Amino acid sequence: MIAGFKCAVCGTDVDIGTPFAWRCPQATADDPYHVLHIVRSDSLPPALDDPNPFLRYGPRLAWWAFAQANGMTGDACAAITREVAADFVVTSFERSDALSSELDLDLWVKDETGNVAGSHKARHLASILMHLRAAESLGLLAGRPPLAIASCGNAALAAATLAARVDWPLDVYVPTWMDDAFGSEIERLGGRIHRCERRDHDPPGDPAMLRFRDARDAGAIPFTVQGPENAYCLDGGRTLGWEIADQAVLAGVKLDRVVVQVGGGAFAASVGAGLGHAVRLDTVQAEGCAPLAATWDRIASIEQPERYWSQVMRPWPEPHSIADGILDDETYDWIAVTEAMVESGGRPIVALERDIVRARQLATDAGFAVSATGAAGLAGVLTAREHIHDGDHIAVVMSGVAR
Repeated sequence: MIAGFKCAVCGTDVDIGTPFAWRCPQATADDPYHVLHIVRSDSLPPALDDPNPFLRYGPRLAWWAFAQANGMTGDACAAITREVAADFVVTSFERSDALSSELDLDLWVKDETGNVAGSHKARHLASILMHLRAAESLGLLAGRPPLAIASCGNAALAAATLAARVDWPLDVYVPTWMDDAFGSEIERLGGRIHRCERRDHDPPGDPAMLRFRDARDAGAIPFTVQGPENAYCLDGGRTLGWEIADQAVLAGVKLDRVVVQVGGGAFAASVGAGLGHAVRLDTVQAEGCAPLAATWDRIASIEQPERYWSQVMRPWPEPHSIADGILDDETYDWIAVTEAMVESGGRPIVALERDIVRARQLATDAGFAVSATGAAGLAGVLTAREHIHDGDHIAVVMSGVAR
């Protein structure tokens, strides 16, 4: 059902049977501004009757299509899924009476805090790892190059958790200020920590991302949640949107909008792709780090803004917020996210810091064991409350367990 990938910047097509189609083949060190997007079918295979989303929606996934294009059977794809993603389950989606009453809205919550490694991040990474295991099984991969990720939060923990399952080496590139306790947990799972200081000759941007890219260029596999670095991270993330869509139908609710927190953007891009354009997608960043909203303003009068990537998506200076998991200084998947907002009638929301603090408290009081980052979608609802119709059915995603 998936033909392959197309670069959203230059239009290059990549066949679905191509192994390791992480990045656009036209991307270079001098011209890195490319991103492969999945070429979607207008019709989706029906969901299977399985509580594991990676089996339930398996035939819709790009990694599954890659494996079958190279001769792998559906049963073999299912076996790899059980090996890599055995303990994923469809997470709860329910109306929060407490939050609905507090905000005087009909508020529905997708709770990802009990998912693998405590957030949605593992969904993105599982599809990369299943592609790799399929390539191994097909004889397309000799040896195991190290996986590499730049993260000091939920993505790193998800990466270490999944890599440990299949005994794949993992290098984690982190800022110098990362919490030692968090680093110890990554190392306990087998990840190798690399603290990244800013170097005199470094260009603008996150030093950990710069060192990650050095490792990628040296042959490491980009095991990451940024679409420009690995298109397959946008594959498994779509299971979240499909779940919400199916669960809303079962609950008898027609969602008007979903409000999703944004760091690098893969989360919002995947939810938007899974839900489709019938549900408005609003995105949320903190007032202390809002590169997507700034880009949204810059592209308002520009045709084909993807051709001017470096001019419109600029690193945010000195990001800061209690929601530290969405402090990416660039929204790497801004093209997919802005397209989803335009097509669904959504917009970016810049959450006030006081609303981020309040959202975490409200979510905790309502029974969700969520971090400030994980409750940032709710913070967006608080900030934008006066612009939301009282009768609207709103969904937020709690993702990022409190630690």
